[in-house]
Amino acid sequence: MVEIEGLRIGMHSDRENSTGCTVLLPPQGSLAGVAVRGGAPGTREVAALGPYGSIEACHAIALCGSSLFGLRAADGVVDWCAQREIGLPLAGRFFPIVGAAVVFDLRDPDQRAIDLSAGYDACESARPGWPEIGAVGAGTGCTVGKEAGPQFAAPGGQGWACESFGDVVVGAVMVVNAFGSVIGTDGEVLVGPSAAPDVARYPFTDASVRSWPRGANTVIGCIVTNAILSKPQACRVADLAHNGIARAVRPAHTSFDGDTLFAIATREVETNLDLVCELACLAVERAIRIGVDPAQDSPV
Repeated sequence: MVEIEGLRIGMHSDRENSTGCTVLLPPQGSLAGVAVRGGAPGTREVAALGPYGSIEACHAIALCGSSLFGLRAADGVVDWCAQREIGLPLAGRFFPIVGAAVVFDLRDPDQRAIDLSAGYDACESARPGWPEIGAVGAGTGCTVGKEAGPQFAAPGGQGWACESFGDVVVGAVMVVNAFGSVIGTDGEVLVGPSAAPDVARYPFTDASVRSWPRGANTVIGCIVTNAILSKPQACRVADLAHNGIARAVRPAHTSFDGDTLFAIATREVETNLDLVCELACLAVERAIRIGVDPAQDSPV
């Protein structure tokens, strides 16, 4: 299995409430960038990690269920890091930079959202290598294929894939809760709504979304590479890797999605930016398909 040296990933899966979170803990010295294309995002530290932010360091990325309530899990990641003196040393304390993005998987008013303890537990479980796939971690309660109406949705999930060329390794962990359907490599629907073919799909009708809350969807993820990148280059990788979402989801980046991608560079291998961007697109595309249909392909 191709891995990123020093990367650890942990998960918290709340199966009772169909939600969870996935945390990526990169090695010391890593930096990160971010890019948002969906119209309804829920995020943390995007300004700091964006191309105009002055912060280069990245100490963790949290991918969370439970919509905006799930951002509380990132506080647990901050606490876990600070207790281990992981973070920016300022004023005698450590300030962890934890980027986070959420998916909207809350479908019942009595459904309990994840909180601070979920992020902490995910860090405690973190291990080297790539995570499980399917309905686990942040993918526990995900669904896709809602463009004909939420009643026709299909299960989503969490997937990962890894691409390499020479010594350059680029992996992607994706949480697939898309409004649209997941499209196979042949251009046909791989996983989509159970509605009959004659039922109108968005955006060709707005009837299918009248009963579905805005932002109740989203594809989020994190790309990790061993390439030596600058902060603006990491943001460029995150931005162009959204092309992988557009290849695997239809429709993608809608007003009802909050699609967000982080990109972590562990800065070990010198290479060219375009190679990293292309490998990231491929990894994102494959990870999405694997997340909803593990039989699609080997993750590596």
